[in-house]
Amino acid sequence: MHCPFCGANDTRVTDSRLVAEGDQVRRRRQCANCHERFTTYETAELLMPRVIKSDGSRESFNEAKLRDGMVRALEKRPVSAESIEAAVERIRQTLRARGDREINARDIGESVMQALKNLDQVAYIRFASVYRKFQDLDEFRAEIDRLSQEPPRITSERDKEDT
Repeated sequence: MHCPFCGANDTRVTDSRLVAEGDQVRRRRQCANCHERFTTYETAELLMPRVIKSDGSRESFNEAKLRDGMVRALEKRPVSAESIEAAVERIRQTLRARGDREINARDIGESVMQALKNLDQVAYIRFASVYRKFQDLDEFRAEIDRLSQEPPRITSERDKEDT
């Protein structure tokens, strides 16, 4: 690390601490030449895969777009902002863990559908109706019937206590 004061290459770390909930390392450094102290922050550069749209075009992964779609489906539903953020983070981690450089938008949509199914069934149906381009009531009925045949999920510790 170059010293920001004198430009020397020889600096040493005097202290390291985790910050930002463990996502960042704060390092106190001291220059061996001028003895000035300074702080650096280190974060992992994690690249998200590029998204292949249905028309074949490619674009950068957009977390805000993912979140906005989920929030729109969950509008006026009893789901906390923390639950939404946790679901968005799980989707991001899953996509990153795949290790692919590119991913189909359809795969992201399916991940959102699964997350919404676990959060709120009404939001799931809302999202599915747009995502799968439902044309009439029969398609809504068929999806609701599929959903109602699945066993109920226990999503939190409090729900487990209630059963």
